[in-house]
Amino acid sequence: MASNQKYGSPSNANASDQVNQVTGSSISLINFLDVDKLIAFIIKKHDNGITFDQAQQLISKQILQTNQTTDQLIKWLSENQDKTQYIWFLGLFYYYNIGVEDDIKAFEWFSKAAEDNYSIAQVYLAKCYYDGYGTTCNIKLAFHWYQKSVENGSVIGQFYLGNCYEFGIGTVQNEKESVNWYNIAADNGNATAKFSLANCYRLGKGVDKDEIKAFNYYETLAKQEFSDAQLQLGGCYQLGDGVRQDLRKSFELYMKSAKQGYINAQSQLIYCYDFGFGTEIDRKKAFKLYKIAAEKGENFAQNSLGFLYEYGEGTEMNLEKAIHWYNIAAENGNIVAQYNLGNCYNYGKGVEKNERKAFEYYKIAAEKGDLDALYQLGYCFDKGIGTEINKTIAFELYKLAAVKGYVDAQYQLGYCYYEGIGTEIDKANAFEYYKIAAENGNNYAQNSLGFLYGNGEGTKKNLEKAFYWYNKAAENGNRVAQYSLGECYELGNGVKKDEIKAFEYNKKSAENGHISAKFQLGYYYVNGIGTEIDKEKGFELYNEAAGSNIQVDPIENDEKLASDLGEVNNWYHKAAEDDNKLPLFKLGNFYELGKGVCKNKVRAFEFYKKSADQGFSDAQYKVDTFMNELGLK
Repeated sequence: MASNQKYGSPSNANASDQVNQVTGSSISLINFLDVDKLIAFIIKKHDNGITFDQAQQLISKQILQTNQTTDQLIKWLSENQDKTQYIWFLGLFYYYNIGVEDDIKAFEWFSKAAEDNYSIAQVYLAKCYYDGYGTTCNIKLAFHWYQKSVENGSVIGQFYLGNCYEFGIGTVQNEKESVNWYNIAADNGNATAKFSLANCYRLGKGVDKDEIKAFNYYETLAKQEFSDAQLQLGGCYQLGDGVRQDLRKSFELYMKSAKQGYINAQSQLIYCYDFGFGTEIDRKKAFKLYKIAAEKGENFAQNSLGFLYEYGEGTEMNLEKAIHWYNIAAENGNIVAQYNLGNCYNYGKGVEKNERKAFEYYKIAAEKGDLDALYQLGYCFDKGIGTEINKTIAFELYKLAAVKGYVDAQYQLGYCYYEGIGTEIDKANAFEYYKIAAENGNNYAQNSLGFLYGNGEGTKKNLEKAFYWYNKAAENGNRVAQYSLGECYELGNGVKKDEIKAFEYNKKSAENGHISAKFQLGYYYVNGIGTEIDKEKGFELYNEAAGSNIQVDPIENDEKLASDLGEVNNWYHKAAEDDNKLPLFKLGNFYELGKGVCKNKVRAFEFYKKSADQGFSDAQYKVDTFMNELGLK
């Protein structure tokens, strides 16, 4: 699609040579023949595909070299208004602010020439109506004048008419009609129309999707040094659209396009260096290019530059500079930078910790559609970060982010349904959202799904599926799942009993900081489960777990365990040292109720049985109760 911007675009060396022949080096050479040639040259360039922004470069930077020449040419045109083409050309100087600045006069000159059916003037008049330049914005009149220009044979008008149909500008959107006009303009030599046709074929807009045809169009235009086409061709090679994937070729095309000054290609080139697409990862080069783009005002680069400063990638870590660039990007409307600023204020990175400001930045970014910020805003309401706790709003925000595919929100929504946070307890809905998040790779959800399958909550009990999801979560580093997987192997739940594997998974979980796993590991060492007996090591682990200063993660519900571990540790020691019936009974009680350890009725029964064998009547009652429940009496 042609750019609606007025300024910017690479210069054209061939145009420079021809224009130098037209304008000459002295004012005496300016006459109607020179002006006519110049006008014809500009119109031809337009019809060949040069758009409004590129025409400004053509005139300002390559044709008129000095203010004196500009002034004289404007004066000559003002004194020679006998031809419609001179009226339009004078308007062009006002339109591009070349020597004169008056958007209303530009509109007036274009209107006068357009009324005389001068097609290029009608195109420019349409653009004025589209942009509201020198007049009130009116897209219906823009469409009308593009139509008039086409009736009078304008090729560039044919392209813009197709553009109107494609995007519904001043008319009903009609993608098939847009393809029709792009084809007509392309057949008449308009390169920008060919580029738009390629886009239509690639996306299947108004025509059957055909990535090979799109690729062929891009390739033809890229060979003509068409920078947009070089960029898109690079994209085809990167994604394998219409051609075999070739990241190296993709990188080379981005480089060619970027060298022409095309900012979008420069951004792709940066990503290549940043992530190693088609070239070696080179964060220093990425940093350098981000800095250039950032200083040119590109907000995506300003945000990325802030990120590199924050984490010291491609440059030395500098949190003050990170905040500086995040602020600039945020002021320029970059929602990711607004979210990043929220994080900086939330955690006190590069600025004084300020939860209220963090909340405000999350809110701004969330309202503009950033899903990270939307989720974080829900978390703020959930935990009272920078605002009052409001579980209902938290639930609604989690739900909104979850519906839009944000995986962490899908997990959190499942947790809300399970615990009744901001909504009624609904185990079936909890199961559904845990399942969605689990299938999308969230290890907390995978662990929770295993728990629901294992306990038959929100779904039918299925120990094999419980084991499957615990295993998935454990592979993804979830320490609670590693602990639960150890229990599955110890008890033979959903898998063949294997005490060695039970020991290994509890060891992994303990090494990852899970308190209950550390305690369980101590139990294994004391009793020689899956390993050789090592009571000294076992008691050491009991003490570590009971006196642990490990940071507890509320999501894992470890806070319920940590408060009772000292008591459990005490009774373990008593039972282990003298095989006393009361400590054994107490340990059975802990496992039955899940006090200080995860609930485990099998282990509870074992301790009750040991205590009962020592003649403790309360323990015998528990043994009888358990056996009745299991139908063994």
